[in-house]
Amino acid sequence: MPHFIVKHIILLGALLLLPLSSRGADANPRILFDQGHNERFLIEENGDLQLSRLAETFRAQLSHVSSTKASLNDETLKDVAALVISGPFQELKSDEIEAVARFVEKGGHLAVMLHIGPPLGPLLNRLDVDFSNSVLHERHNIIEKDLNFNVKDLSPGPLFTGITQFSAYGVWALKAGAGSAVIARTSPDAWVDLNGDRILSKGDAVGAFGVAVSGALGKGGFVVFGDDAIFQNRYHAGENATLATNLGAWLIGR
Repeated sequence: MPHFIVKHIILLGALLLLPLSSRGADANPRILFDQGHNERFLIEENGDLQLSRLAETFRAQLSHVSSTKASLNDETLKDVAALVISGPFQELKSDEIEAVARFVEKGGHLAVMLHIGPPLGPLLNRLDVDFSNSVLHERHNIIEKDLNFNVKDLSPGPLFTGITQFSAYGVWALKAGAGSAVIARTSPDAWVDLNGDRILSKGDAVGAFGVAVSGALGKGGFVVFGDDAIFQNRYHAGENATLATNLGAWLIGR
């Protein structure tokens, strides 16, 4: 999938307020975490980099939360309100990607978080979302080093209710395509190291880059975050924790 060089990504419109599927109206809608593509940060584990706090946040909203290592297909996704794919190190197969697309088209909600970009390339290509060739560097709102920073440029919408920023820790830039929009972005002075010299130099891409994208596909919707650490146990506090709560509500249509 081709990568991109972009100086500014234009907001296409808020696309998070989407029709709910009948599954999303269930008393205890089911949120399924994919763990069958060499994911290393899991909802069953309690370490700093794991996702157990995220799962508990979703359960607190009366969701049924589970994981699967099975291939993603129509049967696996039957009776599921929302699918979360966080940090895979292995690509989804083409038939799995089409199953996920059908799931969303029928009214499901999908959340995708990048740890490394390439394993998610084919799925993001199906969603018409592109990603950068490496993680972003910031020059504002930095947390200890320029790969970690607070994201403050947020578009109004359900995901960002009650927060003014969130913290990210190694973020891939995202570009929205048809049917989606950038909903969170860096400062205008962020940069991507295109030549690999680890410093800002001639030829590197500089600008305001998207770090979260939301979109619609058929009757359902998806959100993509350029970082999976946002929701890991270590960083599940403050406004990141509120973002997790908002994400859970969006996934089940509440």
